[in-house]
Amino acid sequence: MPAMPAMPAASVAPVTPGAPVTPGTPGTSVLPAMPLRRLFLACVASLAVLGAGAPAAFAGAGGAGGFPVPLPMTETGPLAPAGHWSPGAGVAGDAAGAGPVAGAGPVAGDALTVTVADSGVSGADGTFRLTCRPAGGTHQRARAACDRLEELGGKMAGGGEDPFAPVAKDTMCTMLHGGPATARITGSWRGRSVDASFGKANGCEISRWRALEPVLPATTV
Repeated sequence: MPAMPAMPAASVAPVTPGAPVTPGTPGTSVLPAMPLRRLFLACVASLAVLGAGAPAAFAGAGGAGGFPVPLPMTETGPLAPAGHWSPGAGVAGDAAGAGPVAGAGPVAGDALTVTVADSGVSGADGTFRLTCRPAGGTHQRARAACDRLEELGGKMAGGGEDPFAPVAKDTMCTMLHGGPATARITGSWRGRSVDASFGKANGCEISRWRALEPVLPATTV
């Protein structure tokens, strides 16, 4: 095979700074000029493409046994800063915030058993169940009885006497006898236990009985 003829060596003529360069001049190489703005936009687009593909590349490496993808750090316990989320805080916190605060719930309804004997009132003797908030039970006048108990509770809260308290031993009472009627009330009222006996042996006992009407039946004396 005949040998290829040798190509003449290219010579590069020196270019004087500031001198114009004419395309096609032997020994010179001229690259097409690219505007600076277009070059900048091309660099930005390239960086955006690389940044979008980086998370997927890391995730694929972690799933294939490569470098694990780091997880966000969280703080738990009493030293966690205020407003910092911790695992489980949303569930427990929301449940605790939706419900009432401990100790702040409504007072349990009243539940009393009223036993009356020898009252002389038709249908009043016997044992009856009285509940309030809401009013109910077997008491013949449950609604009126609960309203009276609510009124007495308000008076007692304002410094009034406890309607279920016995007559003090040193109290001076009239010798008025009101009859053989007796009664006993047990149960709970305003969150406390009640076990009180009533009669009409003197003026103090009569006044105490009347204070609880219509929880107790109204008699003629």
